[in-house]
Amino acid sequence: MKENKKELIKLISKIAVALAVFVFVLINYKELVNIDVREIVSAAPSLLPAVLSVLAIYCVKGLVLVIPASLVYISVGMAFSPLTAVLVNIAGILVEFTASYLFGLFLGGDYINKMMQKQKYGKKILEMQENKKDASVFLMRFITVFPLDFVSLFLGSSKYNFGKYILFSFLGLAPRVILFTILGDKIYDYIPMKLIMTICLFAIPVAVIAIIIKAAVDKKRKKNESNENTADKAEMK
Repeated sequence: MKENKKELIKLISKIAVALAVFVFVLINYKELVNIDVREIVSAAPSLLPAVLSVLAIYCVKGLVLVIPASLVYISVGMAFSPLTAVLVNIAGILVEFTASYLFGLFLGGDYINKMMQKQKYGKKILEMQENKKDASVFLMRFITVFPLDFVSLFLGSSKYNFGKYILFSFLGLAPRVILFTILGDKIYDYIPMKLIMTICLFAIPVAVIAIIIKAAVDKKRKKNESNENTADKAEMK
């Protein structure tokens, strides 16, 4: 009876938090998608409050899922000196990853899976994660067709190893963040969108083939180990 009561309280709290976030986004949608990071930074009295303000924006971004990533990267690049901007953005994405992961962990797998099934890329994310977890985390960050925060929510809800999650997420997204921070929207002048799409088209099948080969090798190795263990047990008898 007590266990059922605890489960009911947990369910109600999850629904309440999810509804609170939804209502917050609904009321502030226009402000969130057009957030002026430079104005917020310029209003700060010194560097530390400015940096903390940006990190707070990243934390909110990880929870509300609607703040455009490139808008934040570019705005931070314009608000700070190049080195400071890169460091702030790197710290920011780590804060964002953590916030989204913990939110997904709190909401739980059933709720997030239902939400993922309703999204355009949700089913694809679920399929990739089922096939090969570690490689898929890196790919979903590196190939930015997948919504960053939805991926984070899913990985948190599935209790994917947090250390690996942060590492592969950082490695996959850091190059993009650094380029956007330094070059801003001029990145598309230096690296045409057509070239980016071409690279992605070649990278995806190569990555998939690599994953399949690795999976086959791992399967064969496990089979050999199993056969060796069986043979050892037979000899002992």
